[in-house]
Amino acid sequence: MNKPVITVKNISKSYNINHEMKASVGNVTFRDAIIDTLKKPKELLTGHIMKKEKFWALKGIDFDINKGEVIGIIGKNGSGKSTLLKIMSRITEPTTGEIVMNGRVASLLEVGTGFHPELTGRENVYFNGSILGMKKKEIDAKFDEIIAFSEVEKFLDTPVKFYSSGMYVRLAFAVAAHLDPDILIVDEVLAVGDAAFQKKCLGKMKDVAGEGRTVIFVSHSMSSVRELCSKVVLLKSGKVAEVGDVEKVSQIYLRQQLIESAQMPQYKRDRAKNLSLQALLYDIGVTNQVNNEQGLIDSTEPIKINMKIKSSIKIDFPVGIHLAINTGSGMVLRMQSEYNNTVYNLKKGINKLTCELPPSNLTGGTYSLDFSLVDLSTEKNEIIDILNDATYFTVKDLYIKNTKEHLSQKEAVFYLKQKWSE
Repeated sequence: MNKPVITVKNISKSYNINHEMKASVGNVTFRDAIIDTLKKPKELLTGHIMKKEKFWALKGIDFDINKGEVIGIIGKNGSGKSTLLKIMSRITEPTTGEIVMNGRVASLLEVGTGFHPELTGRENVYFNGSILGMKKKEIDAKFDEIIAFSEVEKFLDTPVKFYSSGMYVRLAFAVAAHLDPDILIVDEVLAVGDAAFQKKCLGKMKDVAGEGRTVIFVSHSMSSVRELCSKVVLLKSGKVAEVGDVEKVSQIYLRQQLIESAQMPQYKRDRAKNLSLQALLYDIGVTNQVNNEQGLIDSTEPIKINMKIKSSIKIDFPVGIHLAINTGSGMVLRMQSEYNNTVYNLKKGINKLTCELPPSNLTGGTYSLDFSLVDLSTEKNEIIDILNDATYFTVKDLYIKNTKEHLSQKEAVFYLKQKWSE
């Protein structure tokens, strides 16, 4: 059995958080005051005391990574992703545990990592390569390829402190990916680049993995994680919540977001949109007749979108309901009640409405649902209320009987029945 290229054993990381408190002046004896003054003269004189709280950014992290694997690390902000990568990159030390890494590591964690601002782009390529333990001859052999990939030829002899964040990231990624690391670690920093460069970077990471090297990738983009990674580690509150197949774990993560959003006491609305808010979405849910015990939707059966709209007044003018079903990559289905020659008047209080979709053959995965309520009494179609990601729902994998395949969002979003002829 092959030895893992990375072994993470019981990694924990704690930080001390300081909280400022007013020094107490009441109910203190003369003896206590003298002792406190000797112990903390500065705090007593200024009237402030610093209370320390220990915060665990990571707690008991364990997993192995094999050679050639592309691993995604996902989780909410504050879950410990960046802290874990900094420990793996030897930027910071863990409080407990150890990480055993077999091979040369190249990291791209934030704009400016491994670069000296006073050095030119050319000098930083050699500087960064030296940090990675490469000889000048090795860097020379890769130099032209690095510069071509980074697209910064024109500014090669300019100090990098004058680079834009996008230029910085392009050159930094090109250096990290081309200098033959055994392990490439990339954080969300790629989001700084434009869409074309992000696609280029994903392609390069695939090439690196195809050469038998290991890639660790942190991103909030589930579409990028699904495209690139073969395995995912889900972090939650500094602990490993799940490790496994990318599709399975990413769906667990998205369902967690659904549960948390459902527990919010009220929807968050963007007041800057200058909405009338005469009527508000009060509740929304997606169901069908064959929901199983996991709450998954079977898209081969009709799907019902049930809404409750709370109106502060009686609305006699016609209103329309607009709905959109989305994946992480964008909208896949749009519905407007007026398309179906249906408009509504709303009574004061709670109005219960339903939109029923025929069997849609959506493939397996988690989808979000956008909602908006529109005033159709004028040509302006002014929005009364709007909520993006008003709810989430999860569709079970679509079974194609003829081929015995189970289709998920990774393969496609829809399966349409076709008629073939010669």
